[in-house]
Amino acid sequence: MKTTGLLFGLLLIWAAACKPAGENAASNLELPILGERYLDENQDTVYHTIAQFSFVNQVGDTISKADVAGKVYVADFFFTTCPTICPVMKKEMLRVHEKFKGDPDFKILSHSIDPTHDTQEVLKDYAEKLGITDASTWNFLTGDQEKIFEMGQTSYLTTAMADQMEPGGFLHSGAFLLIDQQGRIRGVYDGTKSDQVDRLINDIPKILTP
Repeated sequence: MKTTGLLFGLLLIWAAACKPAGENAASNLELPILGERYLDENQDTVYHTIAQFSFVNQVGDTISKADVAGKVYVADFFFTTCPTICPVMKKEMLRVHEKFKGDPDFKILSHSIDPTHDTQEVLKDYAEKLGITDASTWNFLTGDQEKIFEMGQTSYLTTAMADQMEPGGFLHSGAFLLIDQQGRIRGVYDGTKSDQVDRLINDIPKILTP
């Protein structure tokens, strides 16, 4: 489902994002803008951005790109019956939620890659078991499966697909993706590792407006 070029790009992004903090350029004073870019006819740089989307969250609200326009958010991909990395990822994402849940300019979008099972009602129950009783900050999203796969692979540049050879029948990465106010990817972090999530928590304020 991926081209060789995309795979190569993903490897570059992941390698850059997973460097220890001390290896980042300019002492982390400015986060990079990740993904492909090109010059338009005016020789201005056009960066990779997240495509338009429309999904339903755990309380039945439709969430689109317009709802996160001008906001910083963290995106990830999971499914509620995941037997491997998802429980660890959600434990780590809870740390992010607790740190930034009071900021109206910050959101979390967790996309289910098993929408057949993960209906709005299932996601609501899942969120409540994590202690998330509303969707003011953290949105658990469901919708058309192929669109979710497409968003993962081509917009967020991460792995999200069905794979019957994998536990639970799906293959997805543990990446937490930091997206800025313009919909650009500013960081990729391993959501299964506490030190990587520490870096994410440290990096979010660098692009949040006061």
